[in-house]
Parts: sequence; C-alpha cells; structure tokens
Amino acid sequence: MRNGISFTVSASDRQRLQAIVAAPGSPQKHVWRARIVLLSGDGLGTSAIMAETDKSKTCVWRWQERFMHEGGGGLLRDRSRLPGKAPVPPKHRRDRPPDAGSAAA
Repeated sequence: MRNGISFTVSASDRQRLQAIVAAPGSPQKHVWRARIVLLSGDGLGTSAIMAETDKSKTCVWRWQERFMHEGGGGLLRDRSRLPGKAPVPPKHRRDRPPDAGSAAA
C-alpha cells in the first residue's frame, strides 16, 4: 500500500464487502471497489491488486484511501463534482467583429 494508507478490514466489513462481490445484482463498479479493499485486507500489494482487478495504480490507491477515511459506505457512492466549467467572465473575453471567421467573399 501507498505510504500513509493503512487499514484493517474488520470481520463485519469483510462480510459486507464479500456480499457485494457475491450478489448478482451489484453494480460492477461496486464489485471491483470491494475486491480492491478485500485484496488489500488480505495483504496483497498494489501490483498484485492491479493484476488481479485489471485496474490502474491510481485507481487502487483511490479506493484504498476512500475505505480508510470513509469505510465501506464510501465505496458505494461516487463523489459529487462541480457542474461543468464556469463561464469565462466578460472582462477576459476577446471581442470579435460579427463577421470574424465567416468565409463570405
């Protein structure tokens, strides 16, 4: 595991994560997140987890860290994001003449 990331998977967390992995109706993103944490709890290193789950190093680290800070519930929801880019303020825009860029001859 990455420096600063360490956790143990309790028996109740392990049972809950195994239920997510085993349930046929579980969303796949929840399944692989749970598998990352279960494999981490089994003592596998990042490279072994990457090979087992076919996920990137940053992905493995992200879900290890999320579990460490938020527990099993953190694996089942996505973080909220800001809604798109903020518009460019008028003082930073370059004004173009109305015909700029048109191919009228």
